[in-house]
Amino acid sequence: METTAVHKTLVKSLGISVATVALALMANGASAQDKKPAPAKKPAACKTVKQQTDCEARASDCTWVGETKDAKGKVKAKAYCRSKPKETAKKK
Repeated sequence: METTAVHKTLVKSLGISVATVALALMANGASAQDKKPAPAKKPAACKTVKQQTDCEARASDCTWVGETKDAKGKVKAKAYCRSKPKETAKKK
């Protein structure tokens, strides 16, 4: 079989393509092993919650404080969500 310029070019191109695919597969396999599970996200702080329903949905760690008004009906303090106080150990 005679080797022509076209034949050499095709063989080189095929070799380069096979090498590229092999490297890509090895790189993909290595990166799949390095993946770590995503860390669990902490819920937003209670003070960042602006809706009463969202705050009440987190009844385990947040409480809703209603707005306070003076005698004329003017709002003295807006309503907000806050963290429940941490329980302290009782002394004997």
